[in-house]
This record gives sequence, C-alpha cells and structure tokens, in this order.
Amino acid sequence: MSKKIIVVNAGPRKGWNTDTLLTEAAKGAESAGVEVERFDLFRLEKYTGCISCFGCKREQNKGRCMCRDGLTPVLNAIRQADGLIIGSPVYLGELTASFRALYERLVFQNLTYNAEAPCCNQCPIPVLLIVTSNAPDTAYLDLLQNYRQTLCRFVGPAELLVSGDTLQLKDYSKTDWKWSLFDPEAKQRRHETVFPQECEKAFALGASMA
Repeated sequence: MSKKIIVVNAGPRKGWNTDTLLTEAAKGAESAGVEVERFDLFRLEKYTGCISCFGCKREQNKGRCMCRDGLTPVLNAIRQADGLIIGSPVYLGELTASFRALYERLVFQNLTYNAEAPCCNQCPIPVLLIVTSNAPDTAYLDLLQNYRQTLCRFVGPAELLVSGDTLQLKDYSKTDWKWSLFDPEAKQRRHETVFPQECEKAFALGASMA
C-alpha cells in the first residue's frame, strides 16, 4: 500500500509563489512513488477556525475535531495521511486567515490540557511548512519557528521552507499607485535566479517525505 501525502494551499493566487512551491513539493513526493491529495483552502465550502466547542476534549472524540464544515474533509484526510505539506503567504506579518483556521483546528484537536500527556496524537506524521513573503527570508523567522515547534509537538516532525523577497506582480509599472518600497528589476532577477533554486528544494523536500 503506497504512502499518501496531503498538500494544502492556504494562499489564494493560482500559479504564483506559494502555489508553485507546493506544486513542486507535490511533484517531488509523486516522483518517490507517493500518492498526493491536494486541497486549496480558498476554494473550499465555508469554514471557520476553532469554535471552542470542546467536543474534541471528550474521550470518545479524542484527536478529532467535531466541527462540521468545509475543513472537515481536509482534517479527515490529514488524519489518514503519511505526511502533510502546507503552504501560505505572509499577509500583514502573519500567515493567512485560511492557514490559521486549519492550524487552530489541526492542533487543538490534539491538545489535552493534561500536563503528563499534553498531546493525544497517536500517529505523528512529517510536516513541511512552506512560507512565501515579499519581505526578506529572515523577517518572520521567530513567528515561523513558533509555528514549526507547535506543529512538531502536536502533528509531527516539521521542516520549514521560506521563500522571501518574492515577485508579486508581472509588471509593477501597471499598478495605480507607485510601489516605491520595491525594486521591480531586483525582484525579477531574484525570481529568475533564486526562486528556481527554492523550487528545486521544495521538490527535494517533497521527495524526502517518502
């Protein structure tokens, strides 16, 4: 029986940085003979973050979010998977609201509030967190390491791939406002030279999950 990895895109833009890196990671996993199932959070039915119903804290529901909405199939698929790849851009210094919704529900279902056994996850799986940002690679490292550590604790051993200083538009000159914070030519150069290397790394990390 082949392994299965779940790929989750928490970014809205098809064909852009987060989507591209996730696609490369998925190709890497498939090259190693792993089955891949993908979810795009911005294209799911309506869902929310954790609603604090505490249904997952009942013994019979341990490790299982009891809220039923568009995220339920994603959480169910992750629970049966052998690995998880999640990607999100940074918006206003944080990962997207869609990422946060999944993150809350994914982590909280495994949190026990028990000092001796704080996590009830019986089947930890490897996680790859891919993050893109128009800021430098190091701009959000403290935030992202916190995410990585929490994923390690409640989901499984997690790795982090950060792609910073990304190209946001094909042509910055067509914006109504002058985006003077950015150097479009430098962004384009980086996209043509560094970003392909990050795509190769995403592919390799996806393959390594096999």
